[in-house]
Amino acid sequence: MILPSGNRVVHFERIDSTNAEARRLADGGERGPIWLLADEQTHGRGRLGRSWVSEPGNLYATFVFSIAGGPEVAAQVSFIAALAVHDLVAALLPNSRACIKWPNDVLIGGAKICGLLAEVVAQSPVTIALGCGFNVTHAPAATPYPVTSLADHGLSTSVESVFQELDARFLNRLNIWNEGRGFSTIRSDWQAHACGIGEAAEAVIGNQPVRGTFHGLADDGALILELPDATHRHIHSGEVRFATIDAMRKATG
Repeated sequence: MILPSGNRVVHFERIDSTNAEARRLADGGERGPIWLLADEQTHGRGRLGRSWVSEPGNLYATFVFSIAGGPEVAAQVSFIAALAVHDLVAALLPNSRACIKWPNDVLIGGAKICGLLAEVVAQSPVTIALGCGFNVTHAPAATPYPVTSLADHGLSTSVESVFQELDARFLNRLNIWNEGRGFSTIRSDWQAHACGIGEAAEAVIGNQPVRGTFHGLADDGALILELPDATHRHIHSGEVRFATIDAMRKATG
């Protein structure tokens, strides 16, 4: 299968994980660009080692592609992908007021509609597997955080149409990014759609909570937390809670 963009697609009815398949293909020399699309995953994965429930009816896909830069540039891909998904949601649900939770969760009313996982799967050149799980017809049950779907917001559409739109939106953002040369634009756009900038946030470093105000996104993609003493701390990984998201969830819960 070839998309209108020219990108190749390999389709699986059932697979363990499209990101796992991406790594296997990369080990065999595949450098993309190619999409791996599945109707169902048996071992879908998300950030921080979490499982991603992957029953039929939603979009499960991984885009494999190569870049000229190193791993430090590859780390920016999560923000590009989040913007692409935000672009897609804004187009499909223009009144949804979706926002992005650092680093790459796209939320509607505090509920997650899409999971993204970017991994470097090969070197020479650096090859990235960008996994995307998008809730189209249903949201999984028994998740540790609120989730939603397009159908929950009254939109009936096909996985195929969402997939083609995602491909187009992601390629557009990749072109703007331009191998890192356009990250300042990506960073600015990401901040314009971020949840909670200027409001209270709490990061957990090790087992210790660090509280402050979400100041914005650093040049390397770190979350900038302004502490009570007006100093800044850069958070590169881990879980962060935002007061504004908690308020959204209470209002819609």
